[in-house]
Amino acid sequence: MMKLEGALYPWRFRVVLGLLGLMVAAICWRIIDLQVLDHAFLQGQGDARSVRHVPIPAHRGLITDRNGEPLAVSTPVTTLWANGKELQAGKDRWSALAAALGQEPKAFAARLEENAGREFMYLVRGLTPEQGQSVLDLKVPGVYSIEEFRRFYPAGEVTAHVVGFTDIDDHGREGVELAFDQWLSGVPGKREVLKDRRGRLIKDVQVTRNAKAGKALALSIDLRLQYLAHRELRNVVTEFGAKGASLVMLDVKTGEVLAMVNQPTYNPNNRRNLQPAMMRNRAMIDVFEPGSTVKPFSMSAALESGRWKPTDTVDVYPGTLQIGKYTIRDVSKNEGVLDLTGILIKSSNVGISKIAFDIGAEPIYNVMQQVGLGQDTGLGFPGERVGNLPNHRIWPKAETATLAYGYGLSVTAIQLAHAYAVLANNGRSIPMTMTRADGRVQDGVQVIPEATAKTIQGMLQQVVEAPTGVFRAKVPAYHVGGKSGTARKATVGTKGYTANAYRSLFAGFAPISNPRIAMVVVVDEPSTGAYFGGLISAPVFGKVMAGALRLMNIAPDNLTPADVQPAVAVTIPRGLAR
Repeated sequence: MMKLEGALYPWRFRVVLGLLGLMVAAICWRIIDLQVLDHAFLQGQGDARSVRHVPIPAHRGLITDRNGEPLAVSTPVTTLWANGKELQAGKDRWSALAAALGQEPKAFAARLEENAGREFMYLVRGLTPEQGQSVLDLKVPGVYSIEEFRRFYPAGEVTAHVVGFTDIDDHGREGVELAFDQWLSGVPGKREVLKDRRGRLIKDVQVTRNAKAGKALALSIDLRLQYLAHRELRNVVTEFGAKGASLVMLDVKTGEVLAMVNQPTYNPNNRRNLQPAMMRNRAMIDVFEPGSTVKPFSMSAALESGRWKPTDTVDVYPGTLQIGKYTIRDVSKNEGVLDLTGILIKSSNVGISKIAFDIGAEPIYNVMQQVGLGQDTGLGFPGERVGNLPNHRIWPKAETATLAYGYGLSVTAIQLAHAYAVLANNGRSIPMTMTRADGRVQDGVQVIPEATAKTIQGMLQQVVEAPTGVFRAKVPAYHVGGKSGTARKATVGTKGYTANAYRSLFAGFAPISNPRIAMVVVVDEPSTGAYFGGLISAPVFGKVMAGALRLMNIAPDNLTPADVQPAVAVTIPRGLAR
């Protein structure tokens, strides 16, 4: 051992040697520990720098109509992304890359320069697999691809307001896509891969979690009826220069929404020039005063009160009724005395007001509330409005009269359709649904006495089929019932009504012998020619109802002898008879 002669403090040197020895021992122990005992640590660090988990996209669930026709499907697309740092090494290829992507070279180059320090940037999303592969074939350094899914809507603008659409990340943003987003969304999977330090794939190791596709959804909509309604609604808007229109069709027995169409509409597959007004589902979002279409419910309240019978009469002469400063007027020619059916046929405001004064506003309010006017429909549709059914502690005469003939309250087209479905279902209210009921008929709640509902059905049949009725709503070979309405449009932001601005309405059901379909047609502000509901909306109702009854194979209940073809006798040769 070295002898420390002459050292002033020999113990210090020994301490330093001891510390160095301990450090060497600690390092040796750590090397043995990492390499032999705890080798998982180094393996994990190596994996962190080479093993990657790549998401496996999961497509959304299929949306179909009630017959299985696809309304929304997910198609595979390619998304191209780039490593901005790696792209800087191939600037001479930028012009070719821009041309392949269909982008302007100078703007594309400026974008790449701006993102030169980023390791991830989107180049373009939603390419077809063929388009994406053609770009990858250029082998530009730093350009990579991701497999994704994009929504496609086969029916296009015909079902746009019902189905809605998804955003670029495949999340629901409108309509059923938004309302049932959790149901339709899939769960992405995960794949383990090996990549080098430049992010290039070395080896596809394994799938650690399989992708789970979204659940399919069958709507109650019948695409055949949807096309039919779309065509007729588009024609009436074009013919009369209307701002918009809505049509709602319900199955009376099951509460299913068979068709829901709005104009104007849009193409969900191409939304580049989309205007916000086109996206509005008017049938569920637009509220309006229903006008004379609610008179059957006021009449139901009168019959239910026991104070009125269908044969009772009301003197409506001279066609006006003064209430303070407020004057109630009849549009149709004065008939003097009308029975209750005549009041509906002539749509007499004076007649229904006098009945309302007799029974009071409370019974009318109760009936309107029970059939769903101004109430939540329970459909859960995004953006749906409830409307307003006013209720006063003390009802003044003016408010009583306006409630009876459809002013002072606001409803949506879907609410009005449901109210008529209640009448058509003999007074029984069935909850509405946007999904296929699979033949399940619910019991519902009896909100109008059955006898009263059947009496109103007969009255509404006369409204259409009487000599002075709304003949444009007739359907060949079927008995139908319904009521037209013409409501002035309220001004926005101020009290009162806009001059020469109306909504034309018709609501009804068929066939009378066993009602199956209820329908409402609303045309917003027709500007060419007439504006009365019996002239504008009733023909649309008649055409669509005629097609719907036949498409649904509902038996006629108004066949004339000329409609019935005599059976043709067929003689079978004796030799062929068995």
